[in-house]
This record gives sequence, structure tokens and C-alpha cells, in this order.
Amino acid sequence: MSRNVINQMEQYLSPESLDLIQKAGALAAEKRLGIYLVGGVVRDVLLGQANSDLDLVVEGNAVGLAESLAGEVGGRLVVHRRFGTAKIRTENLTIDLAMARAETYARPGALPSVRPGSIQDDLARRDFTINAMALRLDPASFGKLMDPFGGQKDLANKLIRVLHDRSFIDDATRMLRAVRYEQRFSFRLEAATEKLLRQNVAMLGTISGDRIRHELELILKEEYPEKALGRAGDLGLLGEVHPALEGNGRLEKRFEKAREGSSAPSPALYFALLTCSLSIKEVEDFVARLRVPGSVSRVILDTARLRGQMPSLDVRDLSPSAVFELAQGYSPTAVLACAIVADSALVQERLALYLTRWRHVRTALDGSTLQRLGVPSGPRLGQMLKVLHDAKLDGKIESQEDEIELVQRWLSQGR
Repeated sequence: MSRNVINQMEQYLSPESLDLIQKAGALAAEKRLGIYLVGGVVRDVLLGQANSDLDLVVEGNAVGLAESLAGEVGGRLVVHRRFGTAKIRTENLTIDLAMARAETYARPGALPSVRPGSIQDDLARRDFTINAMALRLDPASFGKLMDPFGGQKDLANKLIRVLHDRSFIDDATRMLRAVRYEQRFSFRLEAATEKLLRQNVAMLGTISGDRIRHELELILKEEYPEKALGRAGDLGLLGEVHPALEGNGRLEKRFEKAREGSSAPSPALYFALLTCSLSIKEVEDFVARLRVPGSVSRVILDTARLRGQMPSLDVRDLSPSAVFELAQGYSPTAVLACAIVADSALVQERLALYLTRWRHVRTALDGSTLQRLGVPSGPRLGQMLKVLHDAKLDGKIESQEDEIELVQRWLSQGR
């Protein structure tokens, strides 16, 4: 088995990654430290998929080993001595080293208390069997697979399985990770695991908004996030995040439409589409509960507010300047979200034109030029700038000469 895993490591890890972990293994052996490749990279190597995330667990002084390794490979070192972790960045790679640890949970949803432990302890604290495997990196046993919970078998059977019955109670964010992995790999929840999840859905209430938001952000970075969100909706998880959230077919269509114009829509756009069925009050509650950062919260709230203007955008004979007036105060991402969810083809077209053309329209004359032409400073100057901009949006003027003529006519009429 060891030789087969080495073959897969050589096939699915880059030569630089392989060289780096071999050097780490040799240094650890010199220091008589156990060292292991762990986490998603082991899972993906066994699945026959490339993965550039290098996570190493060290039985002993991980920081000291990282300092020696950084000196040898010439990487930039970042150390967190309090947590016994370090990160090395080379030109093309990032490698994380952490001390092997054991965990205990004082109460459901609390962050765990940790203490130094063995690799067995470290694997036992992980979320699912497919993520609880390790590869030895010491030269004598390089590539030997450690699989105490049957993760390799679950990979073969396409199952997501927790390690113990209290897994979702200790850390309910694992429920959101479970559906993310299930949908990413086209696996299924192992029967007992799904039963435990359904029994403990309410435990999401023990988790801070920041941690829930982080898990949702990871889901939104998936290639097809609507799959995991739909499954989360079916299992009752979205309802625990907010009772009005839905992961239904409408969400799938919105997300598909978002990808028509971009291969990787921003999380802010996805969040806006996820919450677009909520009222403004519900959106405000969602943003507060999940402590959504300012730039993303603005998009979410702008989307909710602009949705309230949609009937005004569906009026016949509405000029481009009138559409501009309605849309200009909102973030472009929110305007795009509203264009995606709009039922009216006319509203969709107008918002699309705003994004692609009308918001980029600029007049040739600026404030200082208008003053030289005789427009007084103050409110009248702002009014004239708006008159020019509206006229250009509506196709009433085209050239700089047209703008000057309009200003002179405006002044001659004593406006």
C-alpha cells in the first residue's frame, strides 16, 4: 500500500510540493520528531485529484522545525507560538505546520480546549473519516498511510461519515461542511451520520455568527454552491441560519444566471442572491446575526432596497436618466443581483444597460468649465451638471459643442 500511495503522491503533488515535504521529513527525522501530511491533501491524493494545500502535523516542536525548514528552503516564515503553528511561504507554495494536539469541548459550540498530543489524537479531533487520514513523511516510512477510522474505505464507497456520535454537538459547523463535501464529491451522507445531523440541526444555534458565515463563504466558493445550499435547505440547516432562507430551484436558476457573465461570481453577489427573497428587516437581521463585513453587507442591503424600487423600473417610457436616478445610489453588484432576480424582461434590460453603459456616461464639461461659461457656483452649478448629464444619457446631446450650446441656452433663459 505504501508504494501505491507514493505513486499517487508523485502523480498528484507538484514536484516542488513533493520536494518540500521530503525535506521536512528528513529534518524531522534528524530532530527525532514525528511528521505527517494530513487533511484534504491526503484525501485528494487518494481520490486522484491535485491539491496544493500542504498541511503538516508534527509530534513535538512544530515551530522549531518550521524555522529550520524555512532556513533550508529560503521561504518566508510566519509563526504563532501561542498556538504552536507556523506558515512558510515560498515563491509558489504555502506550507502549514502545526503541533499535534488533542481537543476537548467544554460545551456545545464552544471553541475547543487543546493540549499537545499524538498523531492519533490529532486525527481523532477531525470532522469526517475522509479527512482523518495521514501520510508519514519520515524517510524510513515515507508515504505510509495512517487511516484509523476507515477513511479510505469511505472514499471508495463515496460516504461522508463523522468520527463519533457527539461530532455535530461538539461543533455544529461540521453539518455545513458535511453538505459541502457531499455535494463537491457527489458523495452521500452515511446513514447514521445523516440521522445524527437531522437530530442535531438545532445545534447550529450554539455557533457564533462569524463561524456560520465562514462556512457559508466556503460553500459559496464551490463550483456549484447551489447544490450544497439546496441540500442544506432540505436538511433544515438553512432554516436554522435564518427561517426565511430557501435553497430551492429558484436559487439554482439565479446562481446559474450569475455564472453566465462570470465564471466565478463574488461571494457578495451569491449572498445577495441567497437573501433576495427576504424582507429588508429580515436582511438586516441576517447581516447582524452573521456579522457580515461592511462591503458585503452593503451589497446585501442594497439589493433588498433596490428590489423595493423594481415596480418603478417597470414603467413604460422611462428615460435612461430616470433609470440612472433610481439605480445610481446602489452598488453595481446589487444592481446585477436585482437584474438577475427581476421577473420583468424590461427591468432586466434596463438594469443591464445601466451596468454596461449608462453608469459610465460622463459629460465633457466639468464644474470649473461651467463657471467660466458663467454658471454661478453653488446649487445652480450642481443643477446644471445634472441637466447636462441627463441630456447626454437621454441622447439629447452628443458633443462638447452640444453641451456648451445647452449651457448657453439655459443661461439665456435666466434659469
